[in-house]
Amino acid sequence: MFDLDADGTLDLGEVKKAAAGVFARLDHDHDGTLDKHELAGRLSARELAAADPDHDGTLTLDEYLAVVEKRFNAANRDGDGTLDAKELRTSAGRALLRLLR
Repeated sequence: MFDLDADGTLDLGEVKKAAAGVFARLDHDHDGTLDKHELAGRLSARELAAADPDHDGTLTLDEYLAVVEKRFNAANRDGDGTLDAKELRTSAGRALLRLLR
């Protein structure tokens, strides 16, 4: 679904594009940020606090994409810049996918 070039893997660009769409869909109040309620089930309170450099209790799109990139890199165990189905089935891959649903 996120594999825009149909090569059987996800690269960071494809993942960030999908994440930006999810961000827009989750931003129910259209204020350009996601709060803990809008992020429910995607980030724990601790993860939100760690991803929130300005400590305002919300994530901007850039902050959200930084979390996505961090999780992408954690799932990319072979370091090839793409995620295959095996990498997406790992705990790091599943954590990334939670941000994309």
